[in-house]
Amino acid sequence: MEITLIRHGKPTFELKGKAKARDVGEIISRYDLSGIADEPPENAKQLASACHVAVCSDFTRSLESAKALGFSDILLSDPVFREIATPHFKQGSLTMSVDAWGVLLRCMSVVGFSRNGESFAMAKKRAQVAASTLIDMAYEHKSVLLVGHGFVNYFIAQELLARNWIGPTKPGGGYWEYGVYHYRATLHAKG
Repeated sequence: MEITLIRHGKPTFELKGKAKARDVGEIISRYDLSGIADEPPENAKQLASACHVAVCSDFTRSLESAKALGFSDILLSDPVFREIATPHFKQGSLTMSVDAWGVLLRCMSVVGFSRNGESFAMAKKRAQVAASTLIDMAYEHKSVLLVGHGFVNYFIAQELLARNWIGPTKPGGGYWEYGVYHYRATLHAKG
């Protein structure tokens, strides 16, 4: 059995410029609605073509990436595979670069901040469900491709590794980067 985790292509909406605290939610929404602005590299297409089925999040950039990899028929598109929902404020005039907001809010989510989003602890629990879903699909279809997102793919990878799968610790955080995971059956000695 094999599970491949690949990150989506480059989004059409770029996270750049400056923003006030109250505007961060709108920026996140626009990013989540964006499609992709590039094509997958040949190695990613070849890898995807060896997979029997594809699943992805329900975000446009994930769906478009799965199609760009050659999957016109996606087995499952589900919010369980979404990127971690960045927590944010709905008010405030503090202005910083969008990059700085991203770093600050991700750091805050590590320590439990989840307002209007989710904390890392919440995302890890969701990744457990996502990993179980992928494992069930791998049992049925032998090889599954998840066209997902950077942080959630990382958490799913950690969960697969904890469940006796072999693969890289980090599946790749860049656009179109991936990690391949194989199930390692264990033999129990009879005593």
